Amino acid sequence: MNERERVERFLKRHPHHHLTFFSRPYVSRRQFFQIAGAGVTGSFLLPRLAEAQQSPVTTSQGVTTQNTAKNVIFILLAGAISHTDTFDLKVVNGVTPANFQPTPVNGINWPMGLLPKIGALLPNLAIVRSMQAHALVHTLAQHWTQIGRNPAAALGNIAPNIGSVVSIEKTQRGQLFPTFLALNSGSCVGNGYFPATYAPFKLNPVSTGIPNTTNPDDPTGAPNGRFSQMYTQLQTLDGPLRTSSPYGKPLEDYNDFYTAAQQMMYNQTVKSTFAFSSTDSARYGSSSFGNACLVAKQVLAANQGTRFILITNGSWDMHQDIYGQQNPKGNNLYTMGKPLDDGYSALITDLQASGLLNETLVVMVGEFGRTVGPLSAAGGRDHWLQQSCVFAGGGVKGGITIGSTTSDGSATADPGWGRNRNINPEDIEATIYSALGIDWTTVRHDDPFGRGFEYVPFSDQNLYGPIHELWGGTSTT
Repeated sequence: MNERERVERFLKRHPHHHLTFFSRPYVSRRQFFQIAGAGVTGSFLLPRLAEAQQSPVTTSQGVTTQNTAKNVIFILLAGAISHTDTFDLKVVNGVTPANFQPTPVNGINWPMGLLPKIGALLPNLAIVRSMQAHALVHTLAQHWTQIGRNPAAALGNIAPNIGSVVSIEKTQRGQLFPTFLALNSGSCVGNGYFPATYAPFKLNPVSTGIPNTTNPDDPTGAPNGRFSQMYTQLQTLDGPLRTSSPYGKPLEDYNDFYTAAQQMMYNQTVKSTFAFSSTDSARYGSSSFGNACLVAKQVLAANQGTRFILITNGSWDMHQDIYGQQNPKGNNLYTMGKPLDDGYSALITDLQASGLLNETLVVMVGEFGRTVGPLSAAGGRDHWLQQSCVFAGGGVKGGITIGSTTSDGSATADPGWGRNRNINPEDIEATIYSALGIDWTTVRHDDPFGRGFEYVPFSDQNLYGPIHELWGGTSTT
C-alpha cells in the first residue's frame, strides 16, 4: 500500500466535518459585533474549547530536530512554475527554446539562458525533484502548501499558516518586529484558530517603507504630543472593553494589535529596515519580488524578532504562450524569469556575505508543477502533480539534487530519500520545523473542536517527516 492509499484509508475511517470558524486576524468593529451576535457558533464552540483547555497544551513524541536554522524565508511561486523548464530541466527537441542554453553545472542540467544568476549559485542550492502535490486546484493547493495539510479536511479551515506555527513557538517578549512577516501576500493564509498575535504582518514593500508610522498631527511623537494624547484617550474609552471584555478573544486580539502597532510608530529602526534606496532596489532587479527579497534581507539583518518571512511571487500560471513567442512582453517564462533570477540571487548572495545564510533556511516552491513534453495547442503548459522544491541555507548541503524524475519529468523515478516515496507538502512542513528546532510531532490540545491540532498531520503514524538528506543524513520510515 503506497503513501496516498494509506492516507485515504485513514481519512475514510475518520470522516471529516466542515465547520466555518471565525479566523480572520483583524476585522472591523461592525463585523465583530455581527459575529458576536451569532450566538449559535459561540455556544457550539465554547464547551469544546473548555474541554480542550483541560488537557496539556501540547504533547509530542520527542523527536530529534536538525535545529540548524534561526530564520526561514519561504518563497511561494504562486500559479505553479514549470519544473521541466527550470529546476528539473528536460530538453524537448523542437520545443525547448535554444536560448535556454542548457548547461551542466555540478552535474545539474540548468537553463543558463533563462536563470543565469541562480545557475551560478547552484553549488549553494539543494533541489528536491521527487516532490508531488496532492491537488491541482490553485487555491486549494496554495493553501495546502502554506498549512501543510488538506484545507478541506477536519481542522483544515482553522489551520494556521506554517509561519503562524513558527510564530507561536518563537515569539519572544519585548521584540519589536512581528515574528511572521508576509510580503506581496495576495494568497497568504492567516493564523487560523491561533490568537491574532501570531498572524502574518502583511506588507507590499515600497521605497518609502511602512506607511503611517507617524501621525500627521504629531510628526515627532513627543511624550506629551498629539498622538500620545489621542492614544491615552483611546485607552480610557475602550481599553477596558478590549482587556476584560465579555466578548472574549477577538477584542483581546484588538488590544494586542494596538499595542504592537504603537510600538512600531516613531521608531527609526522600523523606518530604516523597511525602506530602501533605488540603488539597492536595482541590485535586486527593480521589481516587486526583488523589493520583497531586499526587505526580507534587511529585516533579518535588523534582528528584531522576525523569524518567518513569506514572499509570494505570482503569475506562473502559463496555460498559453509560455515562451512568449506570440507576445514577448506578456506573461511568460522570460518576463517572470528575470525578476526571479535577479531577486533570488541577490537575496542568497547578500545573506551569504553577511553570514545570515548559515542560520536562514530559504525554501522556494510552487503549489504544483506543469504538464511536460510538447506544449499544449495554446502554446502553454497545464497543471501537473509532479514538481520541484529548492532549498538553500540553514545548514543545507549545496550542489545536490534529491530524487529524480522520468525522462520527461512526468513522475518520480527515484524518490532519493529514506522514506522511499514521493515528497509531499507535509514533508516540506516537517523539514521547516525540524530546521528551526521545532518538534514536528507536536500536538496542540487547544483547538476549538477538541480534536488535537497536529503540527504535521498523522504524526502519530509517522506518515510524514523531514527530509534529513538535505543535511546529509537519512530519513526514517
